[in-house]
Amino acid sequence: MPITPMPDIATRVYNHNFKLDPIVRSLLDTDVYKLLMLQTIWKERRDVPVTFSLINRTKSVRLADEIDEKVLRAQLDHTRTLRLTKKELIWLTGNTFYGRERLFTKEFVEWLSHYQLPEYDLSIVDGQYQIDFKGTWADVTLWEIPVLSIISELRSRAATHGVGRFELDVLYARAKAKLWEKVLRLNELPDLRIADFGTRRRHSYLWQRWCIAALKEGLGEKFIGTSNVLMAMNLDLDAIGTNAHELPMVEAALSDNDEELMQSSYTVLERWSRTYDANLLIVLPDTYGTTGFLERAPDWVATWSGFRIDSKEPIAGGEELINWWISRGQDPKEKLLIFSDGLTVDTIEEVYERFNGRVRLSFGWGTHLTNDFSDCATMFNPQLKAISLVCKVYEAGGRPTVKLSDNFDKATGPTTEIERYRAIFGGDNIERHDVIV
Repeated sequence: MPITPMPDIATRVYNHNFKLDPIVRSLLDTDVYKLLMLQTIWKERRDVPVTFSLINRTKSVRLADEIDEKVLRAQLDHTRTLRLTKKELIWLTGNTFYGRERLFTKEFVEWLSHYQLPEYDLSIVDGQYQIDFKGTWADVTLWEIPVLSIISELRSRAATHGVGRFELDVLYARAKAKLWEKVLRLNELPDLRIADFGTRRRHSYLWQRWCIAALKEGLGEKFIGTSNVLMAMNLDLDAIGTNAHELPMVEAALSDNDEELMQSSYTVLERWSRTYDANLLIVLPDTYGTTGFLERAPDWVATWSGFRIDSKEPIAGGEELINWWISRGQDPKEKLLIFSDGLTVDTIEEVYERFNGRVRLSFGWGTHLTNDFSDCATMFNPQLKAISLVCKVYEAGGRPTVKLSDNFDKATGPTTEIERYRAIFGGDNIERHDVIV
């Protein structure tokens, strides 16, 4: 296979121009789970009115002071001009995903061929950008990843603006060496399976591409793919991803009574299984607390292929899932556990040593893969540090949405609604700990 040439990142950063390096270059420059979810939304709930909102959980960083509003609007407006190309549509239709051909139906791809990101509302409130996306669920949901990657890269560009050519060389040389040391450590884990999950908070498009290429060369078959659809297509990799909190959050908001609310997380899984099967039957249990989810889960949930552990402390979460599978008559060695929240190399090694051989194990490596520039600059630069930035569904069907998670500090929604949800779902094993991006 021919070697894909890597750009000289320092030179490109030094000579940035909009035409050469727009931040979002394709509607496929997104995570595959967004397309997987979109297909089910399009089939089942496409016309539900929703609002997505940008949330900066790192309050100490005033984004409006770091990023020029005109530049931000220009990038957002450019992204709205993008359409899927004929090549991209053919790839989506004909590519094999998770061993399945034609995962995306002809009718859905036809709808996508006319898709355009809708308009946005942008204002500044107390030094933070308030960006809202309003419309039908099918039209709005794909804004999540582009707006996050735009904000993240604009911060990186602000951090490197005016930096000299040789200083940039040193910055990226140190970042490359730092990542390669991580790759060498991970390569010592013989049964490792790891994927890139770093699109949403990447330092830049070019840097994510370099990181993926480094993992592909350094880890070989241990590197199983990337969540980024465009890079999977261009670098001949598998697109890796399942589903996210968005689905149960909307389903819960649309519930008409407490009983429907309690069942909403399982209703979502039933809807998902009408479109997907086999390796895509992955459960994300923590939207309203993992422990409560498992206690109330119907037996058929235990027959699904695996779980993704997100906001729960990974060792505790893994042990809880293994014990639950055993209690439901399942063999954990046949099940998949995916770890994806704030992973560092230390965490990956610890989790691997604890669970390898006890379950099928996989890792989705995000911010500490694609945006770890701490200690790489010759002078301290806080703008090079990643922040906890999310774009969440804020409202659905005219009602506020809520996410509790297994970490109190990750809860989102109006305070009164959070309290109501906690009263209904309970708070077993929900803790408070620092949010690690």
